[in-house]
Amino acid sequence: MLIQVLISGLVIGCVYGLIALGYSLIYKASGLMSFAQGDMLTLGAFLGYMFYGQLKLPFVVSLVCVMLCMFGLGQLLERGIIRVLLKNNVLPVYIVLATIAISYIIQNAAMMIWGTQTLTFPPIFGSSLVELFGVKVQPEAIFCIIMSVICMLFLHVFMKYTRFGTAMRAAAMDPTAARACGINTSFSTGVTWGLSAGVAALGGMLLGPIYGVFTMLGAIIGRKGFSSAVIGGFGNMYGAMLGGILLGLIETGTSAYVSSAYKDMISYSILLIFLFVKPTGIFNEQAITE
Repeated sequence: MLIQVLISGLVIGCVYGLIALGYSLIYKASGLMSFAQGDMLTLGAFLGYMFYGQLKLPFVVSLVCVMLCMFGLGQLLERGIIRVLLKNNVLPVYIVLATIAISYIIQNAAMMIWGTQTLTFPPIFGSSLVELFGVKVQPEAIFCIIMSVICMLFLHVFMKYTRFGTAMRAAAMDPTAARACGINTSFSTGVTWGLSAGVAALGGMLLGPIYGVFTMLGAIIGRKGFSSAVIGGFGNMYGAMLGGILLGLIETGTSAYVSSAYKDMISYSILLIFLFVKPTGIFNEQAITE
């Protein structure tokens, strides 16, 4: 029982972490917030179902196609909506409202195209189960954990040790100084939004075979992902993943040993505690201030 709870908590926690990575990536590289990350996950899951389940493409090819599509969508949203609003010198809260509007548009578009029923995402590794510490689990669950950790490490290395990642962080901290140094801040911001959409789509592709694909798949996960980012340290890649894993383990433990009716209350109570006691999160990430 305990092993099963731990594995389930790690799986959902890693997906929370992926969504938190998207939040942290956008914030770290542009100083903005997007509340459409959860629905980007939903759209990625539906696209994965289309490429892998309906068109019968290999999973790796489907994953690449989905991430490229979502990368392009992320850039399109940044260029067509976010950048236009910023040029009009709107308040930051308007950017948040715009991303909430995008979230609902994605939800309703998914309903129109794929319907409201839960779709069965084909298994990646067949129907056989893998025995782990005496418990049989889906191989997709192990795959989800491994891919999430790889994604976290890749984004951390990309943001901290590559020239383009450094340019993205510089553009977020001081756009004027970054432009004076020859950094294309508009391009770097667009890439940031594209990457965050691609990361969310990866979460959808990993979660689809385990829970199925439905319209509200990412709605709750998006909020939990934001909570994970805050708990871990908003803007910190490792903090995002750690916050997601902690939240996932707490939720599954509550569901297993107390009641699933209380898991959301406990999760958001922990968020409030962190906001009051340690707002910089586990990794003491400082917010970008003007």
